Amino acid sequence: MMVTGLAAIILVLALLLALISFVQPLAQRLGVSETVLLAVVGILIGLFADLVLRSTSIEMFNGAAEAILFFPINSEAFLLIFLPILVFQGALAIDVRRLAHETSTVLLLAVLAVVVSTATIGFSLYPFAGQSLVICLLLGSIVATTDPSAVAGIFRDVGASSRLTRLVEGEALLNDAAAISIFSILLSSVASHHHIQFGETVVNFAVSFTGAIVVGVAFARLALMIITGLGASAAAEVTLTLALPYVVYIICDEFFGFSGVVATASAGLTLSVYGPSTFRPQVWRFLNELWQQLLFWAGSLVFLLASMLIPRLLIGMTRWDCVLILIASVAGLLARGAVVFGMLPLLEMLKVSPPVPLPFKTTMVWGGLRGAITLALALAVTENQRVSGSVAHFVGVIATGFVLITLFLNGTTLRYLVVFFELDQLSPINKALRHQVLSSGLRHIAERTHGLAEELGFARGTQRTILGHINRRAEEESEANTFDTALGDRQRVTLALITIANQERSLLLDLFRIQGLSRRVMETLLRSAEAMVEGARLEGRYGYVRARRRRLRPTWRFRIAQMLHQYLHIDRPLMTCMSERFEMLVITHLVSISLSRFMKHRLEPTLGIRLSEIVSEVLGRQRRMLDDALEMLRVHYQGYSEALESRILHQISLRLEGEEYDELLSDNLITEEVHRELYRDTEKRRERLSKPLRFDLKSGISQRLREFPALRGVPDGVVHNLSMNISLRFVSPGEELLRRGRKVRTVYAVVAGLAEMHISEHDIQFGAGDLIGADMLLSNQPAPGTIRAVQFGHLLSIPAHVFKRLVDDYPIVRRSLEVRATERLGTPQDIALVLGGATHTADEVRDAAVGSGEVDC
Repeated sequence: MMVTGLAAIILVLALLLALISFVQPLAQRLGVSETVLLAVVGILIGLFADLVLRSTSIEMFNGAAEAILFFPINSEAFLLIFLPILVFQGALAIDVRRLAHETSTVLLLAVLAVVVSTATIGFSLYPFAGQSLVICLLLGSIVATTDPSAVAGIFRDVGASSRLTRLVEGEALLNDAAAISIFSILLSSVASHHHIQFGETVVNFAVSFTGAIVVGVAFARLALMIITGLGASAAAEVTLTLALPYVVYIICDEFFGFSGVVATASAGLTLSVYGPSTFRPQVWRFLNELWQQLLFWAGSLVFLLASMLIPRLLIGMTRWDCVLILIASVAGLLARGAVVFGMLPLLEMLKVSPPVPLPFKTTMVWGGLRGAITLALALAVTENQRVSGSVAHFVGVIATGFVLITLFLNGTTLRYLVVFFELDQLSPINKALRHQVLSSGLRHIAERTHGLAEELGFARGTQRTILGHINRRAEEESEANTFDTALGDRQRVTLALITIANQERSLLLDLFRIQGLSRRVMETLLRSAEAMVEGARLEGRYGYVRARRRRLRPTWRFRIAQMLHQYLHIDRPLMTCMSERFEMLVITHLVSISLSRFMKHRLEPTLGIRLSEIVSEVLGRQRRMLDDALEMLRVHYQGYSEALESRILHQISLRLEGEEYDELLSDNLITEEVHRELYRDTEKRRERLSKPLRFDLKSGISQRLREFPALRGVPDGVVHNLSMNISLRFVSPGEELLRRGRKVRTVYAVVAGLAEMHISEHDIQFGAGDLIGADMLLSNQPAPGTIRAVQFGHLLSIPAHVFKRLVDDYPIVRRSLEVRATERLGTPQDIALVLGGATHTADEVRDAAVGSGEVDC
């Protein structure tokens, strides 16, 4: 009985997947590229199926052979089903922040190299092919696409440099998009017999690329917003990411006329940047594992199915076709070499791209393998009814032969080229670090092994043998250790700071597993940790410190919320921002404590005491800034601080409780039913903690105003009314409060913090209890100098007209300020500095004394 119809299709797919599962381990055992072996298997399957149909002696297999040879999949299905998965996963797996520094190189290889390859191959074939130039250029665009899976697989097998792999994968993301865009334009011209308008084509190409980037980023950001609203539904979040590439690809391609490949790549890159701080760590890990599995299935199937079509595409091949294939192959290699060796040095000279070593360039030129996408595009030409038979034969044969040459020549020798250039070896710095880590780590392992052996009662002889082997390895590594000489002090400090920043990111991801913590806060913290890694990697200590300080500065959301509060009296945005800032500072404080412990127990034994002291000094300064910012809020919002810290500790305890129940279940100490009941109880208590705390922005303002010496004696009712007319301002170090030469429009009552004004070699400081700008306002003088915050501060903003009315109604305020100013400033000359004049009368001095700060001469 012969299987037919849908059952036959599903059976063929299932058998192909089963075959793929054998190909991967076989490729590892034979030491060949998995892609090359898939191509061989696919070609053999296609040849065998064709042989079966032509033979009369084995007719019993005709049904299976027909199902294989006439498998119901065309070029459109290849591109719509498989391409979104391949492109999206490739973008999702890329370290975008590291790739951002290679943008110029990637764009050069992805766009310019495609254009140059298309033109070079087309013009090289034109004199010999007997086809029009447009058709030769069409073939050039088809074979201009590179296959990242084949190259990346080889690099991964031999342990090639991560930067080399990143460049190849980054190129491939946009390479397909550029080639497919050019292919679509040329195929449309061939099918409709219309001439190509160069200017219009360039504009359409640019619009297609730009529009696709905008659409891809917009849809990805929308998906991330939806994901944050889905709560803790991991299945729903992952399902949405599975739908995203197909939605973006088809909408861009069918509705907007933009490049679906570029849109899908943009969406994947956006998710790669914001995903780790949006998804819970366990969900993000599962999502990446799922997409890697999808890539394995899709990549293997598309290559196997495309390879099965090779015998059909090569039907009617002649000797002259072999010559044309060689011409196209040589032209493609020369074009790629011209771009890599000719244009990359120009980018390096202009300092828009990091230098690319010669071995990298050689490997990138030779590693331009072609694969399934090239075959799918060639198949699209052969299937097009408006393309003549001679053109279809020419494109199908030459493109297929080009693919076979790159796979069986470049693909089989690429790994040896990588080994020849020693691109599979660690850099000198990483080698030195390896020896340092092993020399210190093996001793620790020996101690732990000895303790465990004693506890489990292993024989003394067995212990001596194993421990002796470990100690010998430790001695060998110590002798080979060149860590102190291979790296200078600056390099070691940079390495330590990168390690610290990565450890901080790991701690934050671990905390992010706690449900109830703000996603926005964790997203901000994770991004700043990644910025610290990149800052340290690019600029050393300076870059790390700058990125860390940026975390404590108010965000643009905070500044807008503060403006809404100050000018429009809309408090809710600032209340939300303040609660998030409070939570951010508390979490950062907890992480900094863990980092100090990590420094002492892990980093110091590895990098040495001296280096640890230098790094500890850097972290200590940042820790003091953090403590200042947090303490300022704790003092004035003590109730909220206690409630927030209590909730965070409660959430941590619930997570520990859940982990304890999981451990009891894994040790078979409780049953599944008991575990489910305990888990439900924990979830109920966790849900009660999920409601956000309400931040009372104006809590205790009246009480704080009464503490100001200048307002003592003012009736409580007046102070209360004053509190209703003022706004709050939270400042960070360096923030400008009043610019030199400007009229005072707001008097700032300093609740906490420190500000400073520099005049004529004098530093005038304003601390808690001072009224910044009051003296200048009452004397109707512009500011003689710019006033900036020195520390994180908490200020009460009093409008100028409100303060003037208060002083007019209650002269006791003026007298209190005069007494305070006389006590603190002393001489009229010091007060005159604030007013910007040389000398003043006693009355002017009293006016000038209003609200001034200390003078440090």
